[in-house]
Amino acid sequence: MIHLIAQCARCGIAEWVCCPGEESMVFIEELESCPAAHCWYHADERAAASFALARAEATGRPVAIITSGGSSATSLTPVLVAAYYSRRPLIVITIDSATPDGGLGLPGRIEHTGLFGMYADTINFCLPLAYPDCEQIEELLQEGFPLHFNLCLGEGVRRGGDYSDLYVGPRPKAPRFRGSLVALSQMLRFREWEGLVLVLGALNADEHNAVAWLADLLRVPMLAEPASNMREQMHQYVLADADALLLDNPPPIVLRFGEVPTGPFWQALEDMPKVEVYSVTRTGFAGLRRQSHVFEGDIEQIMQALGDIPRRHDPTGLLSLSRRRAARIEELLLSYPESEAALVRAFSHYAVICDEVCLSGTRVSSLWGKYAQSEREFGMVRGINMHSTDGTVSAFLGYSAAKQSACCLAGDVALMRDCAASTFLPQLEPGLRVVAVLAADTVNTPEAQIPACNLKDLARLWNAKYIPIYCAADFDAVYDLQEDDFALVEIMPDPEQTRLFNRG
Repeated sequence: MIHLIAQCARCGIAEWVCCPGEESMVFIEELESCPAAHCWYHADERAAASFALARAEATGRPVAIITSGGSSATSLTPVLVAAYYSRRPLIVITIDSATPDGGLGLPGRIEHTGLFGMYADTINFCLPLAYPDCEQIEELLQEGFPLHFNLCLGEGVRRGGDYSDLYVGPRPKAPRFRGSLVALSQMLRFREWEGLVLVLGALNADEHNAVAWLADLLRVPMLAEPASNMREQMHQYVLADADALLLDNPPPIVLRFGEVPTGPFWQALEDMPKVEVYSVTRTGFAGLRRQSHVFEGDIEQIMQALGDIPRRHDPTGLLSLSRRRAARIEELLLSYPESEAALVRAFSHYAVICDEVCLSGTRVSSLWGKYAQSEREFGMVRGINMHSTDGTVSAFLGYSAAKQSACCLAGDVALMRDCAASTFLPQLEPGLRVVAVLAADTVNTPEAQIPACNLKDLARLWNAKYIPIYCAADFDAVYDLQEDDFALVEIMPDPEQTRLFNRG
């Protein structure tokens, strides 16, 4: 254990999320004696995994989850899928018996090797380990994908190691470049007359400057998803209600940056073979089953390699169409102040004062992209686990663990799936945290088929302040919250105004 913990620390793992259990306690107790390891604790593996993934994204470092293994470890699978497609180095450590006996049907004993399939390769370690056996960890972490370390605790495992000289190493380097920039360079230099649209998915914080530089240079229309954090900074080029506008007016060329977008326009590109698609992405995933150009690696390095790029324009006239659509949206927001869209706009004005803003699910992210204010930049906007709504609140707490103020906007179902998240609260730095729940449209959304959750009772369970919102004036109570408060805000739009707004 000593060599394994030490090597993990030298490879950049500073945080460990622990799920205590009969088998895992031996490893957790040893970990607690290591001053270079910061331990978080939660009994629910799903919540722990969501928290860990958020910490990995927030810090840019690998984060490890420790669980006893067996069937409890399978609860980590949805988050590992999300980590795989967002290319986050999440490390799952399971503890096996001294003699692995999966496949026998014994209670609590299952086969650990290959437990997570393609989403996390299994590396079996039989403890005690010699130091050279741990050296492969650094190379494995370099690719940035999730990993599964299965530990077989044999006899003679040393405990109580000396960690006084141990240091936490730097975070792993960016993924290696894959692809050829010839096609991308030719498109940017010689095909300006065809019409180009930038599509921005979720971006890392260290990718913002490179993308902002290119966007400001090109000055072409943009679809910027909220988690790109370019929506406000480049608002003069961002299309209003961009998904609908581009579906009605498909551009000849799309240049995507960041993770795979989640909106309907990107999904519709599957059936638009005449639209040529280029993707510059750290994850390396095309996001389309049809042919497209993919350039994998560090975005800033790729931009530097392209050299000087001439300024483009908007031959398709999309920005002009966008201005008219934006004006119509503003009229509707004024006409229906208690609609879903208007209350999302009102919440976005509050969110500006927070250090961190988290959005859960495609519905919430879509509403935010259409109707949130864009005059002032937010601290940091993140999309929570777009592959699953499990662990929404746990992920929010993971993102905001070191922040003085943070808020989250989620849907009803997302909250119901993560009621145990408050276990993390006493472990966090003091700060203001607001979880806002957007009630489902009682007619038009699948959530309407699920019995309503009494959020006032949930707030009592969490020892949180409960604030109901029916109109913009009700947000005064949210502004009055103190710096160390935890609040659950229930936003309840008027269904009739929402329907009238959507018809307009």
